[in-house]
Amino acid sequence: MKILIAALAAFTLSPALLQAQGYPDKPLRVVVPFPAGGAADIVARHFTTRLSAALGQQIVVDNRGGAGGVIGAENIARAPTDGYNLLFASSSVLSINPHLGAKASYDVLSSFTPVIKIGDAPNVLTVHPSVPAKTVKELIAVARAKPGVLAYASNGAGTLSHLTGELFVQRAGVQMLHVPYKGAAPATIDTVAGNVSVLFAAYPSVGAQVRAGRLKALAVTSAKRIAIAPELPTVAEAALKDFESSQWWGLYGPSGLPAAMVERLNSAGNKVLATDDIKKALALDGAVPSGGTPAALAAYHRADYEKWGKVISKANIKANP
Repeated sequence: MKILIAALAAFTLSPALLQAQGYPDKPLRVVVPFPAGGAADIVARHFTTRLSAALGQQIVVDNRGGAGGVIGAENIARAPTDGYNLLFASSSVLSINPHLGAKASYDVLSSFTPVIKIGDAPNVLTVHPSVPAKTVKELIAVARAKPGVLAYASNGAGTLSHLTGELFVQRAGVQMLHVPYKGAAPATIDTVAGNVSVLFAAYPSVGAQVRAGRLKALAVTSAKRIAIAPELPTVAEAALKDFESSQWWGLYGPSGLPAAMVERLNSAGNKVLATDDIKKALALDGAVPSGGTPAALAAYHRADYEKWGKVISKANIKANP
């Protein structure tokens, strides 16, 4: 009788639960919606290589760049919910670009299943040595004394470095001129040359210039200090409570990914992100591993999405002004 009951129970299991048993039993595909070799791709490969070992299955990274990440994200939004098609998403794709007019066939808050937050990489607030400020509070005082005189560089209109500068301007109640460049390299070069005074940029872009004394680093924009530059306070510590601006990455599946599969991926992902190995690998890029539950990622994503929506709307920022 017990055998019969067990057999009948097996027939009542949903197809999704039956599918999740023994998962994963074949290679997985993780779409990175950016070209190979960029910052997102590097972090994705750090994570997926180690996740592959934790799951005991090969993970194939599929770079599908274009349209600000929309092409790759659409591919997963339309993919089967079989657990073998996943998205390595960034905040630019899921929190920022939707407010800048990115045309997509998916909804960033409902078309994907959150799995795990992988990590964050903050900007560093730097100034040219000629700026008479050694702290964030002193920089704010200089900006308030000379409204609109200080200029800050960014990697381009609508990029995180631009939005971080705008968030700083709004929170500090100051006026600074935004000067967009075509990437981090020219923005850094012009700041070092003194053509602009302030730059919000990822640590790998400015670290060497700071060490050489060609730029002054005042703070990092993350919620916590970063391992590669522990001497730098956060902007929140230094002057503006609760200030945070970081590029972040998360692992997602298509909407409706079975809970058992999400739990398996999340458990393996948390084990990976807790290792010293991944912490050291990400620290070289000024990044910090995150981890946590799918619900925590969903909540963080929604809050980040809403935050940037308000900043972009208030400043009337366009991707290509």
